[in-house]
Amino acid sequence: MIQQHLYKNIPVAYTDSGKGTALVLLHGFLENQLMWQDFASELSKKYRVITVDLLGHGQTGCLGYIHEMEDQADLVHDLLAHLRIRKALFVGHSMGGYVALAFAELYPDFVKALVLMNSTSLADSDERKINRDRAITAVKKDHTAFVRLSIANLFSEENRNGLAQEIEQVKLQALKTPLQGIVAALEGMKIRKDREVLLHFGPYPKMLVLGEKDPVLNCGENVAQVENTKTELVILNGGHMSHIENRDEVLRAIGTFLKKV
Repeated sequence: MIQQHLYKNIPVAYTDSGKGTALVLLHGFLENQLMWQDFASELSKKYRVITVDLLGHGQTGCLGYIHEMEDQADLVHDLLAHLRIRKALFVGHSMGGYVALAFAELYPDFVKALVLMNSTSLADSDERKINRDRAITAVKKDHTAFVRLSIANLFSEENRNGLAQEIEQVKLQALKTPLQGIVAALEGMKIRKDREVLLHFGPYPKMLVLGEKDPVLNCGENVAQVENTKTELVILNGGHMSHIENRDEVLRAIGTFLKKV
């Protein structure tokens, strides 16, 4: 059941289910906490699962023109304080991974383990920053067209036909994201810090899940960031949406990883 918490005078939507060690699931750009519904019902059998709509997404309001990853992390921290949670396991998909990393940098004592799914600790390259600006222009011009195209491009080409129904559902949720929320997230992702150092020196277990055919996050380039670290690496035969394209494998990988924590 979705609940509400007030943060800096804006409504924050979240769910809190199950008992045990707290497990925080953070959604990505153009997503909301409903992306985790399937995972939450499974994982809440063993953990206290918290899902939250990040700033400008789902049923959570916007705070300004730019939502920096640190702003998102502060929101998560405030929610955990409200729920009296002092330490949690974190799983972040795509932008949710950037938020989890910002949280781990700002509040390391709250982190029991960190899973980055289809995400990276690296900052945006110059080319990617230019693409973010192009995306901002495109979404201001035609919100619907931008969202529909963006979502389709997240799946590996070979999965686009077979998962047409699921892709349509993701699009319908993404279309609920307000223009301001989209722009604020793009601006925030564009200026985010490089946090690769956390994969090397973060004092908690870490895992990186990548899609071999991810159209937006080059798998080869991102493998390098975990070399010579204790970060566990899982490479799946899919695109950017592992929770849909490789659902069972992801659940298994997360379950196995968390058991060891």
